[in-house]
Amino acid sequence: MLPEHRVLLEDEPCPVSDKMLGEMYRTSVHGLHELIETIPPTTRALLAVYCYRRAHLASIGMAIAATCEKDDLSSFGGNAGVVLFERSRESQKSSSAETHASGRRKITLATGPLRQVSPIEDEANSPSPLKKLIQALSRRR
Repeated sequence: MLPEHRVLLEDEPCPVSDKMLGEMYRTSVHGLHELIETIPPTTRALLAVYCYRRAHLASIGMAIAATCEKDDLSSFGGNAGVVLFERSRESQKSSSAETHASGRRKITLATGPLRQVSPIEDEANSPSPLKKLIQALSRRR
């Protein structure tokens, strides 16, 4: 990322209050949709672009973009807004029930052994390389 671009993102004001953004970040998927409905369409498009540009808010931006019109996103986000619109529609079709609003997936645990452990051979039947060396040296004497 170019330093100039980073400065622009840091200086970009959030279109909603910090309190509202915090509520969106902490809420469930269903609560997020309810919160999004309370925001006017123009502000919603601005917020979708704002959130999507930040990695920790990208999934929220995607959810907000799914409720926006293509014209709004393109006018406030340019080409990135158009791409965001298209991706939000694709993600609606292929969204998984396992994905939470924060983008995290459910953790699954292994159901079987991760590897096969071979049994340790008995030392009496198979001497170690060190024992073999000692035996060989003792025979030479």
